[in-house]
Amino acid sequence: MSRVVTVSKKFHVKKDDEVEVISGSHRGKKGRILQILTGKNRVIIEGVAMMKKASRPTQTNPKGGIEEKEGTIHISNVRATKPAASKKASKK
Repeated sequence: MSRVVTVSKKFHVKKDDEVEVISGSHRGKKGRILQILTGKNRVIIEGVAMMKKASRPTQTNPKGGIEEKEGTIHISNVRATKPAASKKASKK
């Protein structure tokens, strides 16, 4: 019987870091990392790679319509400019 061992990947940036996009169509834009998708090696950066998505009418949004949200960028296309404040420093 084989066991599945999951190993978390280590990246050069982490959530809440300030980063700059260094290549691709969004080159030069800066923002804060909202989420890291480790399985796909991609990041979601606040205000960068905005895309439009159609949404159906729901009880909370009866009109539906088109909403704008952040898309993903490959993690190799970003460079850290300012690291997030560590948890240890914020407790002092």
